[in-house]
Amino acid sequence: MGKECHPLLKGGRRESKYTHGLTPSDMETLASICEVFIPPIQQNWVHDINTEGQTVEQVQSFLQASASENHVPDEVAEILMKRGFFEGVFVVRLVVRILCSRLGTFVLCGSLCLGDKWPYLKKFSHMSLERRERVVQNWFRNRFIPPIRLGFIFIKFLCVLIFFSHVNENSENRVWKAIGYNVDNLEEKFSEKEARPLDKGMVETIYETDSSFVDSLTQKGLTVTKDPELGDTYKITCDVVIVGSGCGGGVAASVLARSGYKVVVLEKGNYFTKNDYSSLEGPSMTQLYENGGILSTIDGKTMVMAGSTVGGGSAINWSACIKTPKFVLQEWSDGHKLPLFSSSEYEAALNTVWERIGVTEKCVEEGFQNQILRTGCERLGFEVEAVARNSSENHYCGSCCYGCKSGDKKGTDTTWLVDAVDAGAVIISGCRAEKFIIKKNSRNLHYERTRKKKCLGVIASFNLKGDNNSNKKSILHIEAKVTIAACGALLTPPLMISSGLRNQNIGLNLHLHPVLMAWGYFPEETSPEYEGKHYQGGIITSVHKVVDSNSNNIRAIIEAPALLPGSFAGLCPWESGLDYKTRMLKYARTAHLFAMVRDRGSGKVMVEGRISYKMNKEDNENIRAGLKEALKILIAAGAIEVGTHQSDGQRFKCKGTTAAELEEFLDKISAAQGPKSMVKYWTTYSTAHQMGSCRMGIDDTQGAVDDNGESWEAQDLFVCDSSVLPTAVGVNPMITIQATAYCLSNKITEILKIKASRN
Repeated sequence: MGKECHPLLKGGRRESKYTHGLTPSDMETLASICEVFIPPIQQNWVHDINTEGQTVEQVQSFLQASASENHVPDEVAEILMKRGFFEGVFVVRLVVRILCSRLGTFVLCGSLCLGDKWPYLKKFSHMSLERRERVVQNWFRNRFIPPIRLGFIFIKFLCVLIFFSHVNENSENRVWKAIGYNVDNLEEKFSEKEARPLDKGMVETIYETDSSFVDSLTQKGLTVTKDPELGDTYKITCDVVIVGSGCGGGVAASVLARSGYKVVVLEKGNYFTKNDYSSLEGPSMTQLYENGGILSTIDGKTMVMAGSTVGGGSAINWSACIKTPKFVLQEWSDGHKLPLFSSSEYEAALNTVWERIGVTEKCVEEGFQNQILRTGCERLGFEVEAVARNSSENHYCGSCCYGCKSGDKKGTDTTWLVDAVDAGAVIISGCRAEKFIIKKNSRNLHYERTRKKKCLGVIASFNLKGDNNSNKKSILHIEAKVTIAACGALLTPPLMISSGLRNQNIGLNLHLHPVLMAWGYFPEETSPEYEGKHYQGGIITSVHKVVDSNSNNIRAIIEAPALLPGSFAGLCPWESGLDYKTRMLKYARTAHLFAMVRDRGSGKVMVEGRISYKMNKEDNENIRAGLKEALKILIAAGAIEVGTHQSDGQRFKCKGTTAAELEEFLDKISAAQGPKSMVKYWTTYSTAHQMGSCRMGIDDTQGAVDDNGESWEAQDLFVCDSSVLPTAVGVNPMITIQATAYCLSNKITEILKIKASRN
């Protein structure tokens, strides 16, 4: 990373010493559970499995590998303890501890733990692998013990994610060749080191010492003071402080800095450029995603992906550029009484954003999954549209979700933030905002924006070089004329609440664009027209809209996802060890399509990392309709087998079946959520879009902020990210967020000018 190659992006073990605190007995049990999910398989199975060009030796090595070996159980324990919810950690530790004893194993496993020799009662780790597998299969199907089921699903997810994404010191994983995966390596083509675009404005706390930190800020035009009585507390002043550097914060920083204001941007993530990216899934998730890429709703039903790096989500998203649908803008303008969204100002902002991030509307070469989406739609007579991207027309990177190694994708870190630092803005990375500085406001009857409270800036914390593994924190106290929260719909509400704000809309109305995926297997011998592998090529280049034939309303949209081996494995249903490994051997030619809905249901996030969410009945019906249509597209495109991620391994073999059998299969498609639902089978949802949790409203009963983005409670505190959107957008929201941020930051500029004229 940056000034030196960061080891966490280039591979190698993440921890030199594990600190999870589990006992040897706990670890023995946990390892025996991991072995159930990825067990060693007898070699004679290799001749009964269809492969895609892998050698017999490679497949044998994979079949013999076990998740009980080497690092996997310790990594599972480490991540569980560091990133898991309290409830999840409690359940897993309790179940593991119970299974450490013979009596506890008997209570949870029944007669399967009985042996024919002394001691007749065996603890879980001493049971045969076959019996352990049967126990786990029973728990996965038993709807009446959801806590145990939830705990084992959490272990399964971590176990397979680590097994398929962990790399050694040579950035290699022993099973990748067997499943047909190669890292997207652009080293040769893009080996020349280039200047880092944001260097002139960057202050990276992980490289700074006490003295160099002050010097770095001073050299960038900031006055820094340090009160010896307050210890490691630094104080600076500026015109505008922005918390977050993604689609909202990056645009706001550009607009305000280019308007002549001294802007400071705080980003809790670190700064990476194309030369730092490795496309390695495990290390990249740890560094680039919120909670290391392992974040879910509290009930475990939905996996949530959000960026946590300089550039935010724009640095790791899938490049899709879709303007706000006209009917959505009309709804926001008329239904929510927010005229901004029907104004010429907003239309101009869309065009400005489109141009600044270099959007192109054609794709020279589509990748494997998008070829299948397009072909399937065409064969069914469905309309399929090209998706514009903020990259060149020949951009063929399938791993932009872990940073664009070619530098072709234009996130805020290579566009708006570059404009900002060129105009004098300062970006401080590795710096976490703790709370806004909120004071009682003296009322001014002649000032229409006067609130009961006033924001004077923000207090943040960070570690200096050498302090990353200690509890020592340095404090940054920033005073500003205007403070902008732009840390996204998951983090802006908790930050406002922890600062003492109490508007009833803060943290509510959270929309997630829930997603379910369908898969289809396309062996090379039966589908030679589709070149490449599913992880190659631009991630989203085509889209199909599922339209209600009666109302003509869009029920769902269908696009292709990016699923590298660990993510693929995490979503893949587990029925048995053999079935699971067989599925993974088909990885390279298994295409996925996802159905995404504009959710009317919503959730809340009041505390960082604790997300509650529930879809409504219409959402469930729409996503089920989308999932069925995705399966039809895969079948029409030539898949020999299709399926969903339902927990029972739901699938359908296409060859030699009748239309009636297909309809019977499609009628069984469900959108039941899990794993805590009292249903026998469930599906885990995914989401990469978060919106609406500090929505804009015409008064403080309708929204957390006004139509300028200003808090209804605290004067001079603005929100400028996806959380201000009144509802879900229904399409990939990057363009909408940036256009909204562009309009709001221009309004903030005008407010600052008025403020200056009155002083």
